Order: sequence, then structure tokens, then C-alpha cells
Amino acid sequence: MEKFDIHILGCGSATPTTKHWPACQVLDIRGKLYMIDCGEGCQYNYRRSRLNFSRLRAVFISHLHGDHCFGLPGLISSMSLLGRTGILEIYGPEGIREYMDSFMKLFGARLAFEIEVHTIDCSASRLIYEDPSVKISSLPLKHRIECAGFLVEEKSKSLHLDKESCDFFQIPITAYKQILRGEDFVTETGETISNSRLTKKGCPPRKYAYCSDTAYRPALVPLIQEVTLLYHEATFRQSDLSRARETYHSTAAQAAMIAKEANVKRLLIGHYSARYPNEEGLLEEAKNIFPETIAAQENQIIRL
Repeated sequence: MEKFDIHILGCGSATPTTKHWPACQVLDIRGKLYMIDCGEGCQYNYRRSRLNFSRLRAVFISHLHGDHCFGLPGLISSMSLLGRTGILEIYGPEGIREYMDSFMKLFGARLAFEIEVHTIDCSASRLIYEDPSVKISSLPLKHRIECAGFLVEEKSKSLHLDKESCDFFQIPITAYKQILRGEDFVTETGETISNSRLTKKGCPPRKYAYCSDTAYRPALVPLIQEVTLLYHEATFRQSDLSRARETYHSTAAQAAMIAKEANVKRLLIGHYSARYPNEEGLLEEAKNIFPETIAAQENQIIRL
């Protein structure tokens, strides 16, 4: 199975603590890197995780609160100093272009590579990015400002050649394409060898849903059904529900309820409020509802 790793570079919320960094994750899918959110100082943990700056394909910003985007200028400057030449694509909600324009006006002339900025429509789920390895769609979230989550789906082949069977039946290489299209093979003598004898079913595509800052939003459930891993913010405990509602955030219990309703395989919580000395209470609260829950930590790698 090909690589699909999630690197946690930051899982804290807006107020700085000595334990957690602001929001940032990097997905390593078949050797290509994709960043989701870029909180202040993310490049420090990027290096600690031994990730390659030149392999970063695109950055996806969920919303324009500082703990999710203040790391972009520093990251871009460092990549230029390190000799990056490939285009970097940046996706974000309304305002992302103005944010990047202000940075580029002051420092853009010194960059060694180009930046392409794309504005996301946060009102609905839409396909926003696609390459040979993945397709990424936006997820409409409910926060104090425009905010989008992201659904990342790997592209996988529905069929794989069974090489031993192909060799046994002496199938010519020129017939491999038609076999992978699902066709049977007919020999020169007219014998039909069924496709099922020459192929193996591919693994179901793995899916990762990233739900950044959001109030409890059951409308997400049909969009993230049965994903392999769901990241859902869990800023507060249920005892602080009034504060969660006031700030358009979720509690750990609410994150677990979304995971349970969507029948996801695993839940990853993060974006912990600085009011709690540790995340153990948040994790316990979520696991009471959805046992397959883990708590994000910096420099953690989760393999799908």
C-alpha cells in the first residue's frame, strides 16, 4: 500500500502555550506533500519532522484567523532561501489573495519561485484541487468568519494485475491495458480467460477529512461518511459548551458525535483551548462517545 501519512505540526488554538503550536498539518501522499493550515512557526516543526521543503505541492488555508495562516510568510521566505524553484499553490477563503498580495508587495521580488493563489467558495462542498495522486474538496464549516474544511481522497486503481496469473497464461504485455480496463483476454485459439483470473481488486481509496474551527455542524455528516480518518476540532470540554457556542467552536463530545454519526473509522481531535493544562479530559470525553479517538500531538505521524 502506498504512503498516506499525516504529520501533525501544530494542534493548539489561538492563545499560545508552551506545550502546543498553532494549527498545521502536512499530508505525505505517495511522496507528494500537501499542507493544511499554516500557523505561526510551522516551519520549525516542518524541519523537526524532516519534511522536504521542495516537495510541498500546495497549501490549504481553512480561514484567515492568525493561528491558521500567520506562518505563511515565514514558510515562503524559508523555501526561497533554500532554493525552491517550483510553483507553490495556495488555496484559501475570500481574503486570501489580499493577504498574500500584501506579503508579495514587500517581499515578492526576492522570491525564487512563483506563487499561485486560489480563492475557495466556503458556502458548499466543491472540488478545488486534483492531481494524479489525490483530489481535494472543500467542506463548508460554521465559524465566525468564512471557513472551509477539506476532504482529501486518494486516487487508487480499481484493478491490479495478478502478475503470476498473467505469466501462467502467457498474457502479452500489450494486452495489459485492456485487462486493467476490465476486459477478458481471448487467446489465439479462441479461449477466453476471464478478467477475474488475471486481476486483483485494488484497495478502497483512503479518505481524510479535516474539519477546522467550526461550531457543531451535523450537516457535515453526509459529506464525510465512512472516511478513514476524521480530524475535528475539539477546543472545549462539554462543561464549557456556552463558551464553545459563543466562539463558534466545538466540544470534544460534539466532535465525537459527528464521528459516530458519520461512521468514520477513526477520529483525531485537536485545536485544544489554552485553558486546559492537558488534553486528557478532552480525549476521555470524546472516547466515551466514540472509542476510536486519538489526540493530536506535535510531530506525531498518523499512517492511513
